[in-house]
Amino acid sequence: MTRPGHLGAPFLPVPSVSRPRLLAASVSLACLALLAPAGQAGALSQAPPDERAVAAPGQDTGSAGHGDEPGGAGERGDEHRGIEEQWGIEITSLRLSANGHMLDYRYRVLDAAKASDLFKRQIKPYLIHQPTGKVLAVPETAKLGPLRNSNIPQEGRIYWMFFGNAGKIVQPGDKVTVVIGKFRVEDIVVE
Repeated sequence: MTRPGHLGAPFLPVPSVSRPRLLAASVSLACLALLAPAGQAGALSQAPPDERAVAAPGQDTGSAGHGDEPGGAGERGDEHRGIEEQWGIEITSLRLSANGHMLDYRYRVLDAAKASDLFKRQIKPYLIHQPTGKVLAVPETAKLGPLRNSNIPQEGRIYWMFFGNAGKIVQPGDKVTVVIGKFRVEDIVVE
């Protein structure tokens, strides 16, 4: 089939693309666009931001690993239950994404009231790479804003958050700390 007016060039119909696929493709492109200037945009720094949160005295935020690690999602240790009881979430995964240039952090909301602090837009989450002390931020795009959920949490749903990984500093098996306001979880093992 050729297009009229073209000298024998084949005409290929453009397939229709669903809205979710189009959104996923635009998020992927936005993420890749952020990666080039990430070092200039401050996605990586030596020390945690000034807003570094530490648990209040007497508060145990616990820690969580992943998979078959002790205290991880494979075992329900006291530390993991502490996160569920205090913050109303269950960490489901922390994986490398976008060919290692991003970290995809996912968690399930068990108690929407307890988890509501994690969704506040004014709180800037960050991730600390424990072996180097490097701090990785949530990238922001001009059209989408920060690459994280900030809607009203609903129980039973899984939410996500991306952290930039400029220079692919974080590798599978590394331990990291995730900080979102007063929420702080150490020793999460990257898949």
